Amino acid sequence: MKRSRINKVIKDMESLIKAHGFEMPPFAYWTPEDWLHTGHEYDEIRDNKLGWDITDFGLGRFDEIGFSLFTIRNGNLKEPQKYKKTYAEKLLMLYEGQTAAMHFHVSKMEDIINRGGNDVFITVYNGTPEEKMLDTDVAVCSDGKREYVPAGTKVCLHPGQSITITPYMYHDFIVPETGGPVLLGEVSMCNDDDNDNFFYNKEIGRFPEIEEDEVACRLLCNEYPDAD
Repeated sequence: MKRSRINKVIKDMESLIKAHGFEMPPFAYWTPEDWLHTGHEYDEIRDNKLGWDITDFGLGRFDEIGFSLFTIRNGNLKEPQKYKKTYAEKLLMLYEGQTAAMHFHVSKMEDIINRGGNDVFITVYNGTPEEKMLDTDVAVCSDGKREYVPAGTKVCLHPGQSITITPYMYHDFIVPETGGPVLLGEVSMCNDDDNDNFFYNKEIGRFPEIEEDEVACRLLCNEYPDAD
């Protein structure tokens, strides 16, 4: 994925967040130069991968299959004594016509909330520890309502609506071809992107390879330099 494209996506997401009246933490706007002068007092950002996360899942087709995220807060399953938060919060953006890859989590339960913009459809299946996808009814909890839907149901979230994604629930994200981008919120248990994303398509990776065709406007969450 080209750095110029990542820069443009970040600027678009910043504009979408502003349009919906959400205020971001100061580190959202730090430049690579700012990071060179940031010490160990901000190790929580480094260690817990807070910040920007733009991915094409390693497929090179971001406009078709991609995701834009900003992690606002997070705990750390590897260092629970140092970082005691048992929860995480993110903002997510998908462009119109964009999808995110089918996957499930083992450790994490999360609520996905449509914060504004377009609708979003989330396809749901039950999964197994062996990463199989089952043809069984799925328990869906959405804004206080619990119901069972057939496997493969595309649950539509209008702005303001949410869904709870439980462990081993396969899910993807699909945005309509028209209507603009969607801004989503995620409230969850601790997030571990290195070890707790299980993709149905085994060719998929979590972080992109980057072609440096221009200077980064923001560093991604896996690019921070070590503190002196």
